[in-house]
Amino acid sequence: MWWLSGACLSQNRAVTTQEETERELPGAVPAFRRVVLKLSGEALMGSHEYGIDPTTVDRLAREIVSVQTEGLELAIVVGGGNIYRGMAAAAEGMDRATADYAGMLATVLNALALQDALERAGADTRVLSALEVSEVAEPYIRRRAMRHLEKGRVVIFAAGTGNPFFTTDTAAALRALEIGAEAILMGKNGTKGVYDGDPRTDPDATFLPALTHLEAIERGLRVMDTTALSLCMENGLPIHVFELAEGNILRVARGERVGTIISELHSMPDDKES
Repeated sequence: MWWLSGACLSQNRAVTTQEETERELPGAVPAFRRVVLKLSGEALMGSHEYGIDPTTVDRLAREIVSVQTEGLELAIVVGGGNIYRGMAAAAEGMDRATADYAGMLATVLNALALQDALERAGADTRVLSALEVSEVAEPYIRRRAMRHLEKGRVVIFAAGTGNPFFTTDTAAALRALEIGAEAILMGKNGTKGVYDGDPRTDPDATFLPALTHLEAIERGLRVMDTTALSLCMENGLPIHVFELAEGNILRVARGERVGTIISELHSMPDDKES
């Protein structure tokens, strides 16, 4: 009996130690309660010149599901530049408002593709559109969006703000503030964060690990449009800009320092360097 009791005690100690270790592991729980993930339309293209690459979307979906299942309430704003870019069409002579509405519809197409991939990866999702497309998406209602998040669903915001002359960057900032998100996570293609120039054309461009919203605006850094940056600055909403490489969404969600942090302060004392 003593031997059995000792074995049981040893087993219990081992289980307790394992549980304590898991609790102490950095990144074992999300660093945020609720965030908005901003994805450009180009993030869905993969190596294609336009459109949607199913392999890329499936990879993104699997990672998003792995983040969401750790307990993070996750909403997504997706752009439409892989299908249609309103400003480019306006520059070619189309009425700007009409071009922007066409761009909003492109974001609905991307939202549906992302929704399908997420649900195949095991997530429960809802698409909420700022334009009425009741056959394929729910209308955007703030309290409904928050309730979906509380129930563990991934919410995809489509059609931007529903208004022309506003980008999906502004939509991400607006929706994040409306639903009480703690940060915007902004995935970028082919660049690890914010630079003081365009690293694709300027080999001397310097990577900036941290800066304030005001610095980004004053220096004309093309992180988000000025309207979105101003909205985040006025409300103290931090923006995490990082390369959309495999595993980075999960790393940022766990509080690791990946890419650039745009916040009210240059640095955040509790951040973990990576």
